[in-house]
Amino acid sequence: MADILDRSRLHELFGRGERLFILNPPAPAATDTVAEETKSMSAIINALQDTKPTKIVAASTYGAQPGEQLGDLGVLYQMEQQLASLQTPQAVIRSAYYMSNWDMALPTVKESGMLPTLYPPGFKLPMVAPADIGKFAATLMLNDATGLHFIEGPEPYSPDDVAAAFGEAFNKTVTVATTPEDEWQDALEKAGFSAPAATSMANVTRVTKTMLQTGYNAPNPHRGQTTLRDYIKKLAE
Repeated sequence: MADILDRSRLHELFGRGERLFILNPPAPAATDTVAEETKSMSAIINALQDTKPTKIVAASTYGAQPGEQLGDLGVLYQMEQQLASLQTPQAVIRSAYYMSNWDMALPTVKESGMLPTLYPPGFKLPMVAPADIGKFAATLMLNDATGLHFIEGPEPYSPDDVAAAFGEAFNKTVTVATTPEDEWQDALEKAGFSAPAATSMANVTRVTKTMLQTGYNAPNPHRGQTTLRDYIKKLAE
């Protein structure tokens, strides 16, 4: 156990390991998430200086790219670039949209039968279960593969598919409730996001829509085995 901002303690712990898995923790939505996640990411990178692991495996995200107020897309792109400057073999995992992002919708779905989302009902997204990412990361920790790796689930899914999975799990009709783009900022702030965090989330959503609508495809993605239907069924238990 260590405070992630305690550079000396992290450095000591990193010095004990031969292989390291790096996952930058998400900041609470009520904070300036980009600022907080940049701070923790920088602490991790600083603590890695002058350590000699034989390999690093790092968790990143689809669409990682430079830019301001781009949430994980920007922060994890910076992490990738800074890790690349270290003289250590490394494998970076860019993961598709986490199926667990739908966890927070569970109470609303149970209470009202409505599935709130920023995406259009039929908009298909590559999604992946976190457990499948963990299994893939463990594999990379144990082999010598390096470079950039992509992972997504068996197939892409839309909010309509999520609503159908919830409906099956609860034996009720679930309807997708899409927030119009011009209401994203206000809706996110009402949901508990700080103003900067709401801006970042809106920007990430906008970039994701544009990427997928213009035909983005990850090269040779690893395929997790968990289906959305099975993930939602377990979530609803």
